Amino acid sequence: MKVLFVCLGNICRSSTAQTIMQQLLDKHDLHPHIQVDSAGILNYHQGEAADPRMRAHAARRGYDITHLSRPVTARDFYDFDLILGMDEGNIDDLHDRCPSPALEHKIGRMTDYCRQNRADHVPDPYYGGAQGFEHVLDLLEDACEGLLEKLREEKAIQTHS
Repeated sequence: MKVLFVCLGNICRSSTAQTIMQQLLDKHDLHPHIQVDSAGILNYHQGEAADPRMRAHAARRGYDITHLSRPVTARDFYDFDLILGMDEGNIDDLHDRCPSPALEHKIGRMTDYCRQNRADHVPDPYYGGAQGFEHVLDLLEDACEGLLEKLREEKAIQTHS
């Protein structure tokens, strides 16, 4: 199973989702079963590290975001089993970029996997303050745990907690 997390620039939300999910996979020794990556709709930040504010907030929770931004490519729609957008704009853009209608079923919404938080999107914290970054972390931790639970149910993946 390969999962791609997508936001606008791949410097806040999607790179954080990738890092949180990777840490969950490490904890449960699931690398043979699930691989994750992240990308952005825009290539404006290509090759850049995640936003320093996002990295700082994530580090306080024990996450080290090392991913360098990259844009979504047409190849991603063939390589990944699940492509999760952070908000409606990302999801619309993914549908627009999808190279074949037969692949659109792979596109989904990150917050559909939230178990504790009620949200219809992961807001972009880029132009906000500290509270926005913390809210994004809360949503992504919840959604990543829910996603892992769902993947375990669907694929009967066993964890070693």
